[in-house]
Amino acid sequence: MSHALRYAVNCSILFTELPLLERPAAARRAGFGAVEFWWPFAEAVPSDTDADAFVTAIQDAGVQLVGLNFFAGDMPGGDRGLVSWPKRSGEFRDNINATIGIGERLGCPAFNALYGNRVDDQTAAEQDELAVENLGLAARAAARIGGTVLIEPVSGAERYPLRTAADALAVIDRVQVAYDVPNVGLLADLYHLAVNGDDVDRVIAGHVDRIAHVQIADAPGRNEPGTGSLPLDRQLADLENQGYAGWVGLEYKPSTTTDESFGWLPRERRPATA
Repeated sequence: MSHALRYAVNCSILFTELPLLERPAAARRAGFGAVEFWWPFAEAVPSDTDADAFVTAIQDAGVQLVGLNFFAGDMPGGDRGLVSWPKRSGEFRDNINATIGIGERLGCPAFNALYGNRVDDQTAAEQDELAVENLGLAARAAARIGGTVLIEPVSGAERYPLRTAADALAVIDRVQVAYDVPNVGLLADLYHLAVNGDDVDRVIAGHVDRIAHVQIADAPGRNEPGTGSLPLDRQLADLENQGYAGWVGLEYKPSTTTDESFGWLPRERRPATA
């Protein structure tokens, strides 16, 4: 596996045996210098106290926050984002400044905007039009701090319309044309793409310049690399050889303990600086 890529621990899916605010320090103890999170609060706009506690936990741990999701609704309940969801679009807009504000305090470069499931009371075209508008607003806000908005194909959610890299790139194109924002990029989760039947090798070969963030898990099972059949070693090497210089988020469910699940990545390759 590549020796120059930089790895970040997704603390929303790893170290779940610990309280959320203790996970950045656990990632540090495991040798990592960077973390990423799904939206870490129950609501779109957290209290100042809760936001401060989250920021402090990351600062005190001495790790870099390299990815943060915008509020995506009730993920355990099946929600997958608010961007294209008319009834909850206002919550997404309220969440933009909260997310970018935390990102600014922590120097976070990338913000994942989950697109949202299809709903019955709006046409797909209406949802897509709303999504372009909301993503344009998010991109402009992220640009104020030099950040990038990420668009992610997702598996396992029947009504989520972005399944392949091509689906996500089409949305990115629309947003960039409509709002003249260069800072919208593809989140290439190699697990989701593979499970959805996309040609991951072709995506890497053809679109590496548009990949702004990478996440990995093995399939089947969504566990750590080496537990399934995906050629993650080679694909990460291909990404690096093609010039990818961003982060690789470890967004997998550990098959044993979180610490044991890092066994595939030697400790000397975990720090944030190559």
